[in-house]
Amino acid sequence: MSVADESGGRAERIRAKAQEMQEAAERASDPQERERLKSKARRLNERSDQVSTKGDGRMNPL
Repeated sequence: MSVADESGGRAERIRAKAQEMQEAAERASDPQERERLKSKARRLNERSDQVSTKGDGRMNPL
């Protein structure tokens, strides 16, 4: 298994977790909890982008 494959799998797992957080946010009745979950989902999506960028050999434009 190549580094790109491992990174792709990891990025996919992170995106799935982010999707779970987003769905939980949509179901949350408490506004603070909803915002917390949305924020966590955003951070996870950003992290999955970073992981997938590292895995494909491109430079991360930070």
